[in-house]
Amino acid sequence: MNMKAKNLVVLSVLMVLLLTLTSFKTATISNDTISESLIQDGLIVYATYDGYEDYGYNFITKDKAGDEQTLTFQIIEEAVLKTFDLNSEDFVGTKFKITFNRNIKFSKDADGMDDEDEINMITNLEKL
Repeated sequence: MNMKAKNLVVLSVLMVLLLTLTSFKTATISNDTISESLIQDGLIVYATYDGYEDYGYNFITKDKAGDEQTLTFQIIEEAVLKTFDLNSEDFVGTKFKITFNRNIKFSKDADGMDDEDEINMITNLEKL
């Protein structure tokens, strides 16, 4: 093998080594999250008011199988609250037609763990 060919082989090996060593990436953990939201407006449900707790306004409804389900609404529009004071016990046991918006936020933290937050907001109530 002549000197030119040897130099070319050595130079090629050095280039491959240099490229290999510089192509590694250091993993960093950040507090960033990836999130997306699903917003549903104008949903309607028929349910009986069950009272107010620190976390929201609770209503009881029945699913298709006849089992009771509790729906919690974290927010209620001010105009609705003026018409129906759900902070008092006056309407406990009253059946309502509830129009509401739902915002579901899906997120994934830096560790890859899934998280889901749901916020329901009453936009209209009709006493049945």
